[in-house]
Amino acid sequence: MSPSARPTRWFNIAGPCFPQEHYIVPPERRAREAAVLIAQGRWFSLVAGRQTGKATTLQTLARSLNPAGGHHVLWVDLQSARVETELAAAMQSVFDRLRDVLTREGLARLVPDGAKATAWLATPSTALEHYLSAVCAASARPVVLLFDEADVLRGRAMVSFLTQLRALYLARHTRPAPWCVVLAGVRAVRDYVADDERGAVPWLGTASPFNVTVENVGLAAFTEAEVGELTAQHTTETGQRFEPLAIARVFSWSAGHPWLVNALCDQCTRRDVTDRAVAVTAAHVDAAKETLILERRTHIDSLLARLREDRVRRVIAPMIAGERAVGDTLDDDVAYVASLGLIAKIQGMWQVANPIYREVVPRVLTAAMQEQLAQKTAWYVRADGTLDVPKVMGAWQTFWRKDGHLAAEGFSYKESGPHLMLMAFLQRIVNGGGSVEREYALGKGALDLLLRWRVGSAEQRVAIEVKLRRDTETEDDALEQVLGYMDSLGVDDAWLVLFDLRTTRAWSERLFVNERAVGGRVVRVVGC
Repeated sequence: MSPSARPTRWFNIAGPCFPQEHYIVPPERRAREAAVLIAQGRWFSLVAGRQTGKATTLQTLARSLNPAGGHHVLWVDLQSARVETELAAAMQSVFDRLRDVLTREGLARLVPDGAKATAWLATPSTALEHYLSAVCAASARPVVLLFDEADVLRGRAMVSFLTQLRALYLARHTRPAPWCVVLAGVRAVRDYVADDERGAVPWLGTASPFNVTVENVGLAAFTEAEVGELTAQHTTETGQRFEPLAIARVFSWSAGHPWLVNALCDQCTRRDVTDRAVAVTAAHVDAAKETLILERRTHIDSLLARLREDRVRRVIAPMIAGERAVGDTLDDDVAYVASLGLIAKIQGMWQVANPIYREVVPRVLTAAMQEQLAQKTAWYVRADGTLDVPKVMGAWQTFWRKDGHLAAEGFSYKESGPHLMLMAFLQRIVNGGGSVEREYALGKGALDLLLRWRVGSAEQRVAIEVKLRRDTETEDDALEQVLGYMDSLGVDDAWLVLFDLRTTRAWSERLFVNERAVGGRVVRVVGC
């Protein structure tokens, strides 16, 4: 491509979006509720997962509201305060960021006197109150503070930060105070303070300034039409089209997550289909999805690092097993994992937020085990190119009895060890020739797998439902679910894998393969 033909803008996968550099969906459209609340003078938190456009949205709100002349809207990034755990140092870092922002916006006249700021820091538990009151007193306009990355403060610094903002909120009619404060981060306010420190902030969850009006405001995901709007900008600038099915596939894989949308489109246009005369197809998008997963791009890697947290494991492990999570902290844990962007309520059930995360979570949890499995794809491919699923299942049973049931206990997600082990086994076999798609949700009762295998230009599809068998459950109970899964997929080849957890049963009784006729169709039941 000649330099003159290069696009002036591109799909952004790093940091905030700038209209002059990046293809962009108007951020104001995704933050209408936030704009209304700011105009009303509400104090609230903006909660959204990583790289969903929080910084872009806040910067756009500041740019769009400031010219109106009614307020001074200040976007304040608190990232630099991340490393400060000592209270006075943390407050100094916040002061520095406020001073820089005021200077940048041409409002240096509002910066408090340095000597006064130093004196206030001698009592850091009230320093922020004094500083913000001084800024507001010097301003002829109401001040709006958009604190980005507000959840990076730690320990006593976070407790004091929140407590001082609350004091300002409660006294806002008797002393100068901000018109509006927005705390933006990936966590809700109630999750800002570590569990062992919650007692130090007794008002969290009750009279916080961030829930007397609206507790959390989110950012809407892209719609399929907005994905089309984004790709149309690329077409306008380069001439390269995205076929309608490709746009639908981008939306389907990403569920409208802004970073995933941009990452899929960037992979397609920057690395895979560089000839602008060639249209991007659904097949290109599928290949881009696989690359994102295999390369574990920074966004995916940082999100999946959360899987090691106990609060995340308590939600994701039973979700993989299709069971209900238990414990006194369930509601808080679910809310926390949802705020991270890992899960979302879809069709009334908590599920992993999008198909890419849904696939990558178990693949990451089983990556080390997959490398150790001595299974070769060629062993299971018939002469006609189809996958010999009965042979696969027979090999699985042998592996499960010999090594798999013990290895499953080594997963950090012990509750879903059998499910993870089966997924690792299947993934190892189909790698390169097909894929394993996964459906799992809290309380679903089963893990649903769809095995796709390429046979020339055609595709072999096999539905596999995985359940734990306990004393109170029978095959008939599980088969009803399998039928529903077959109907939803429109497939006839279905398998039910039953893990028998009854320790009184011998292996000779637990391992079997039966064919069951149900509703005029045949389901093969694999006992493990």
